[in-house]
Amino acid sequence: MATTAVLGAMALVVLDAGITNIALPTIARSLDVSPAASILVASAYQLALLMGLLPAAHLAERFGQRRIFVSGVAIFTAASALAAFARNFDMLVAARFMQGLGGAAILALGIALLRFTLGSDRLGSAIAWNALNVALCAAAGPTIGALVLTYADWPWLFLVNLPLGVVVMAASRALPKIASGEGKIDAVSIVLYATGAGLLFLAFELVAIDALTAAGLGVLAIIAFAVIVRREAPKAMPLVPFDLLSHRPFRLAVAASVCCFVAQSAGLIALPFYLQLELSTSTLATGILLACWPIAVALTSPWVSRLALRHDAGLLCGAGATILCAGLASAALLPIHTSVVPLGLCAMACGIGFGFFQVPNNRNLFLAASPERSSAAGGMQGTARLIGQTAGGVLVTLMFTSPLGMPKSQLALAVAALFALAAAFVSLSRVAPGNRPPLPSGI
Repeated sequence: MATTAVLGAMALVVLDAGITNIALPTIARSLDVSPAASILVASAYQLALLMGLLPAAHLAERFGQRRIFVSGVAIFTAASALAAFARNFDMLVAARFMQGLGGAAILALGIALLRFTLGSDRLGSAIAWNALNVALCAAAGPTIGALVLTYADWPWLFLVNLPLGVVVMAASRALPKIASGEGKIDAVSIVLYATGAGLLFLAFELVAIDALTAAGLGVLAIIAFAVIVRREAPKAMPLVPFDLLSHRPFRLAVAASVCCFVAQSAGLIALPFYLQLELSTSTLATGILLACWPIAVALTSPWVSRLALRHDAGLLCGAGATILCAGLASAALLPIHTSVVPLGLCAMACGIGFGFFQVPNNRNLFLAASPERSSAAGGMQGTARLIGQTAGGVLVTLMFTSPLGMPKSQLALAVAALFALAAAFVSLSRVAPGNRPPLPSGI
């Protein structure tokens, strides 16, 4: 029942994102806002996630993981109801921000709770089941959203969250009670972090539109983070987990995760443009081809979790990131004229590679942290994922405004492949010397 609660909450968050994104044009027409403005519905949610992940983990170490997790589910469910009954666009954006804050607690603490529920020896299996759950929900989200919009108005996209939210809250009573810490909550550091994260997010969003303003916001974010470093670094359990980042295995796992999520995000954004704008593929065919990616992740993850028990995590992550790189590079460089089947195979290769990377990397990241710092590890893993996804979106925007003559979507895929290659090198750098494979000749 405890595992059901965690996986159900994760499904709630992932499904909502996929369902909502496909409805943005419908929401724009219904609330009489421009398509560009409607993106705030998604951006407000992403902003709240980035601002809330590490503070949620920090609060959990003081007040208990189960309490903060259940509070996150309750906030997310209540915000879904507010979004459904929003009278105007501003209310909807505010409700989505609240959803993001609730989702931050769920994403930061989900795997940490699974670690305490199942034990560290079964952590790889727990991560694999979570990856399977997330991948299937990511694949199903747009389809469910399209079905809801076919038969009902857009508020029902948020009302469908309510039954699942209630079930998850009921199942959460089976979650283990984990002893909380005795440290004090530093409200000033939380505000500074949220401010810095918000400024950094806005800088990412504006970099392709107004580079000067983005640079100014970036400088302010750096100042905020510098103050946080000064306040938090000396602490035993800091808000930003400097204690964990000082350990090389954890630090390299975070860095590899950022690079891999940049590649994944850029690939998933660029592929639809390639398919629809340059190859004139229908929307339905595009959706089917893109579904190959998360389905491959879902099929790969349980198998890789067993391999992670017997083989070096760095080696598996390096292999996975290399396969992801090959899939993205092939999509960018293959001469495709009459059939899009090769792109479907490329998307499947990307999913296999990402599945090979994600499970052992997350397992390695969590095992590099002590059990009492599992919340901080979860918050950092979620933050790395979100930074990578946001940077991937910015990367595609920059490539689409590039003056280079190469088709823009293929250029974005090629650059995404470079980030996957960087993830491979970072991962292989943590392979034990005796387990390192020989480098290909010429490298």
